[in-house]
Amino acid sequence: VFFLSLQLGAAIGFLLPPVLVPNTPNDLNLMAHNISIMFYGTAIVSTLLFLLTGVVFEEKPKYPPSYSQAVLRTQPPEDYSYKQSIINLFKNIPFILLLISYGIMTGAFYSVSTLLNQMIITHYEGEEVNAGRIGLTLVVAGMVGSIICGLWLDYTKTYKQTTLIVYILSFIGMVVFTFTLDLGYLIVVFVTGGVLGFFMTGYLPLGFEFAVEITYPESEGTSSGLLNASAQIFGIIFTLVQGKLTTNYSPRAGNLFLCAWMFVGIILTALIKSDLRRHNVNSGIMNVDVKAVPVDSPVEHETCTALKVQSSL
Repeated sequence: VFFLSLQLGAAIGFLLPPVLVPNTPNDLNLMAHNISIMFYGTAIVSTLLFLLTGVVFEEKPKYPPSYSQAVLRTQPPEDYSYKQSIINLFKNIPFILLLISYGIMTGAFYSVSTLLNQMIITHYEGEEVNAGRIGLTLVVAGMVGSIICGLWLDYTKTYKQTTLIVYILSFIGMVVFTFTLDLGYLIVVFVTGGVLGFFMTGYLPLGFEFAVEITYPESEGTSSGLLNASAQIFGIIFTLVQGKLTTNYSPRAGNLFLCAWMFVGIILTALIKSDLRRHNVNSGIMNVDVKAVPVDSPVEHETCTALKVQSSL
């Protein structure tokens, strides 16, 4: 749900700006007026969402979603150390490899999304609206990819294999997109952009799930936060470098830069040791009757402890 909502917001971001702020180079005052309306509208929506988040969302679900989460709740909150959790994660070599490879893939996606309009306009002058539609296609295809990849992962539990295959297909999609961008046919860009978005965005939930598996029982929030930080860092660097290459040379030069880094990401992903810790914990109670206990229940600790004992027998 998190990734779908994230991608839905990105899709709206591709679709609405070209409509709200049409290209009016001969009337800069009108353009400034349209931009201010878009910014004020964004601020109003963001503020409302912030207020709703504070009122509606709870700290944690009433019932643990899985046995592995129920086991984690047996640990008293005062025993948890955010600093120690980060130290443990940075000692985890498979997680470090995933941290870098995830940052490369997501950073490349951020860079392509940010510079897509510039790339399209370079080869298709006056097609700002279609550039937004291509971005929308990329994101919508990514939403479908996220759902399919998530379902496949849930069915097969092949975390490393699925992550690696999707990474390779994203790389191939990026190469094809790079060498077909300047053919002069927008329909080709729509198709290649959709394929690229399907695999690149489909990778995002895979990276998070794989990280949770290889870092359990460390907090999911900590590992996810580090992955997001890595994505932002690589995204900033890639956007700046690709933008410079695109401006000084051509969009192909900027895309080839991303292709080279994505190839590095494939190698790093292949080196990750697949230690499915969370899955192993959940699999240990396949034949045990487990009943979740509410978060505020006074017997939650005893129940989870009993489950842990039963699973070890």
